[in-house]
Amino acid sequence: MDASDLRALLSSGPLVTDGGMGTALIASGAAPGDCLEALNVEDPGRVERVHEDFLDGGAALILTNTFGANRYRLAAHGHPDHVVAFNRAGVELARRLGPSAVGGSIGPLGIRLAPYGRVREDDARAAYAEQAAALAEAGVDLLVIETQADLREMELALLAAREAAPGLAVLVSAAFTRDDRTMLGSGPAEVAGRLAELGADAIGVNCGEGPAQALRLVRAMRPAVGAIPLAARPNAGGPAEVGGRFVYPATPAYVAGMARALVAEGVAIVGGCCGTGPAHTAAIVDALADTAPPPAVEVVGALEPAASAPGAVTGSASTGLGSALGRGDLVLAVEMEPPRSFDPSTIVAAAGTLREAGADVVDVADSPMAKMRMSAWAACRAIQDGAGIETTLHFPTRGRNLLRLQGDLLGAHALGIRNLFVCVGDPVTIGDYPQALNDVDVTATGLLSLITAELNAGRDRAGASIGEPTSFLAGAAVSPNGPDLDREIRLLHKKVSAGAAFLLTQPVYEVGSIDRLFATYEALVGEPLRVPVLAGVLPPVTSRHAEFLHNEVPGIVIPDELRDRLRAAGDDAWTVSLAATADLVASLRAAGIAGLYVMPQFGRYDLAAEVVETARTS
Repeated sequence: MDASDLRALLSSGPLVTDGGMGTALIASGAAPGDCLEALNVEDPGRVERVHEDFLDGGAALILTNTFGANRYRLAAHGHPDHVVAFNRAGVELARRLGPSAVGGSIGPLGIRLAPYGRVREDDARAAYAEQAAALAEAGVDLLVIETQADLREMELALLAAREAAPGLAVLVSAAFTRDDRTMLGSGPAEVAGRLAELGADAIGVNCGEGPAQALRLVRAMRPAVGAIPLAARPNAGGPAEVGGRFVYPATPAYVAGMARALVAEGVAIVGGCCGTGPAHTAAIVDALADTAPPPAVEVVGALEPAASAPGAVTGSASTGLGSALGRGDLVLAVEMEPPRSFDPSTIVAAAGTLREAGADVVDVADSPMAKMRMSAWAACRAIQDGAGIETTLHFPTRGRNLLRLQGDLLGAHALGIRNLFVCVGDPVTIGDYPQALNDVDVTATGLLSLITAELNAGRDRAGASIGEPTSFLAGAAVSPNGPDLDREIRLLHKKVSAGAAFLLTQPVYEVGSIDRLFATYEALVGEPLRVPVLAGVLPPVTSRHAEFLHNEVPGIVIPDELRDRLRAAGDDAWTVSLAATADLVASLRAAGIAGLYVMPQFGRYDLAAEVVETARTS
């Protein structure tokens, strides 16, 4: 099948592919760490049954079980000399049941190319040519170069396929991370444009975070591909590890609905990848038979950062926090302190409790009170990996020169941290090491501008390129109870103009302070405050605690009425405090607050979970 044959096949309507071969084989009892391609020879019946199930579901294009059948991956499993045998057997098994078309699956080599790895480009190209030739000689209808995360490797694979199987149609499909970039940082438009330039016969996406991401990506790719057919084979949602196995949450009905949306966006080859089984395929086939117009699907996209008005929620594409703020959901954030050791297990466990209670995001403070603690971004990564909840990294300017500021930001981005709370930080003179340097190269406003206007635009402070832009969502602080509210508002306006996408306040105990904040901002600036505000919530645990906060912590004012009630409650002070918080939450929401920023005291994350649950039901 050449390019014209492929177009003729697609002219009668979208071509439905099978689903996740690897996950289907594992579900049938194959061990995840085994060489699944060896089953083509050692247990062909198992592979054939998977093909048969997908055909029964209505798949027209069946992919061979040869994803990892290249010399590098097979050598890792002890089969360096079985490239031809495993690929030939894979084609025979797929062809045996008579599908409309058989695609020869070619996955990544499983190695890194120089200069990031030790494999030279000519050796990589030879490996791709070897597999492509084996598949072509065995009789595939087209070659499917899939799940590729390195644009240069895609280029080599496509060139090798053209060389080894001239005239055979080639589909190249890329895999993208949660940020809608390949692992090496290429965006969807760049990938599509380069593959189109090199003459791919079909271009697409597969694997990834699920159908919604696939829809974002094909929308970005479509202008670059012109008349070249688009393909989309997403996973059944983002994978979650449960009991040592990966579970994919998207139901057949959901995947099928999104398949209709993908076809409406111009996708000509549609199916599934990891986690999609025969039931998903059958649902897609049934959904595409529906002649009614598909409903419009709006999805939040990561994609390339675009310019936005000052104060808009920027970066929302790449963070759950930004998405929730954009939708107007009640956002519940909880502050956590990193441990004073290298063991993050306790905060990871606590973060899991907060997530189960209904928290949306955990804010990790950086050396609060200038006390020595684990690096905040290491704690963020541990929490995200271990507790499955998004984090916001507190990022103080104090103690960092301009060089380190930018390096630390790039490091945080590399670790998957996207939400930042920019602040000055506590002076080191009050902490463990008062003799340490207390330098500040940039103000909080300057750092906001550096993040939103420079790093998020792909350059550093000196104007030099950093490659792909970062996708940070950066927030700032505001003190509604500060001694000079007019001065606070003028500073806040600078932060908004510098790109602050959300604001965290000091603890508030009555809605009047928020009303005054909004009213004063509009009076001084001449327009409403449109940046989402998360009001600080710090319920006193005891009456004595309330008196301490009111009398000794600048910016905290607890009304006399509440302190009197706590004093009278005695041992029941926490119950009174929690009830008062519930009333406050309702008032704050009515006043236009976007969410709450809960600050636990004394390491009592169990009490913070109660506050979160109370806020969710208020």
